[in-house]
Amino acid sequence: MIWKWRREARSSGLGHTSAERAIIDIGSNTVRLVVYGGTMRAPTVVLNEKVTAKLGREIAATGRLADEAMALALRGLKRFALLLADLGIKDIETVATAAVRDAANGPDFVAQLRAIGLNPRVISGEEEALLSAHGVIGAFPDARGIVADLGGGSLELVRVANGRTDSASSLPLGTLRLPDHRGKNPKTANTEMRKSLDKAIRKGGWDLSATPAASNGALYLVGGTWRAMAVYAMALRGWPLSDPHGFAIDAAAAQDLAVALAASESEALKGRERISSMRAEKLPDAAVLLQALLARLAPEQVVFSSWGLREGLLYDRLPEHTRLQDPLLAGVATFASQRAAEPTLATRMAAWTLDAAPAREHGSERLRMAATMLALAGMQIEPNIRLPQAINWALHKRWVGIDGKGRAMLAAAIAANGNQLTLPAEVRALASPEALEEAVRWGLALRLARRLGGQSLRSLEVSQLAIDDTGLVLRLATSHAALFGQPTEKDMKLLAGRLGLPWRVEIVDEIVM
Repeated sequence: MIWKWRREARSSGLGHTSAERAIIDIGSNTVRLVVYGGTMRAPTVVLNEKVTAKLGREIAATGRLADEAMALALRGLKRFALLLADLGIKDIETVATAAVRDAANGPDFVAQLRAIGLNPRVISGEEEALLSAHGVIGAFPDARGIVADLGGGSLELVRVANGRTDSASSLPLGTLRLPDHRGKNPKTANTEMRKSLDKAIRKGGWDLSATPAASNGALYLVGGTWRAMAVYAMALRGWPLSDPHGFAIDAAAAQDLAVALAASESEALKGRERISSMRAEKLPDAAVLLQALLARLAPEQVVFSSWGLREGLLYDRLPEHTRLQDPLLAGVATFASQRAAEPTLATRMAAWTLDAAPAREHGSERLRMAATMLALAGMQIEPNIRLPQAINWALHKRWVGIDGKGRAMLAAAIAANGNQLTLPAEVRALASPEALEEAVRWGLALRLARRLGGQSLRSLEVSQLAIDDTGLVLRLATSHAALFGQPTEKDMKLLAGRLGLPWRVEIVDEIVM
């Protein structure tokens, strides 16, 4: 009984989201455990831990995994195995990539992993590329271009378009191997490195420099070093969002970023917030690699993706109907449900407000639905911290399938739902006044729907909000005429004022939908 209590206590420590699946990713730089919960279409990370073992640090010189690196990795992996046993997680997938794949003593290391109860799968370079691409497709269903997954031991390149992949390949250009491409003369090191990398990329069959950028699509950058580069670029721009996932810049800006970082000193980068010492060491060389990729792949823009190999493993196991789900709505619906805001009620309220405050030229119905669910979830928070917390969800939580403008519209709708009509500066920096005004109307309409009948489904059945030739009209069934109280009158005036319309209330025998 004591053991059962302890186990339940450990599991409850992971918060609202139950832990369902675990992936152990044994890479050339790091060995990482990630535990996922929620919907696997847009999974929530409930535990993320890594060990910087640098398994691949001696591959180029000796062709072997270093003994010290293996010992450090095994120490971490034993801890991971114990954590997973204590948490009762049985759905565990362990994969090893370039370092273990290429090392002469890789099979010996795999045997040691099996001895501690893990069942690792050493994946090929092509499979690694495809998995990363599937992760990108999962996060960006309309992705079109080339995925470049930069790990410690290799660089995976693969085309994506229309939810499919093509031309997957793996090049020995991981961050641990990039210094080998530097020239001996420090003054010309970057130039020599650029030439060497350029040659390696062309030799790998990747040269789209003669193709128009619009045809090549985007370059999707996957991997921790690329994410650190995104964090650097976001800080440089004063970007108001904190999540590098989905951060996008055009090709010219990417070139400027790469040139600036290539000329930087690693020591100077180590002092920057949210950039680890390990990533700071790799950033200048990775920037030279980015210059070579921009030259040879000629993308229209660069998009940073936090979804890659691990998320690709999750995506590959989904049934087809689940893959077709909208990742934003799937993630927000699960998140809201865990906070006593059921999607069923949100759907009814979104339908009730549709005529008066639909998505117009700036938003979409999927975005309006996501805003409705998040706003209702926010109402479950204590009033004194409600709006700042819910706005933070909109702006900074890891959502997929949404850009900065979309996040700003979510935040504006949430603020208006709470009658905060002066929007924070970070929200105003992300979207036009017209887009934010559209979202404010969503929020005010939701406020009316929510407060009309205390969020009861019955109140939505006996009422109707519409716009006709005379203005905004609220129809109430005779049986529920008393619902038109002072709060409702205030909410009607507020919404009608933003719409620029007169308003009225009609009491009718029955509501005709």
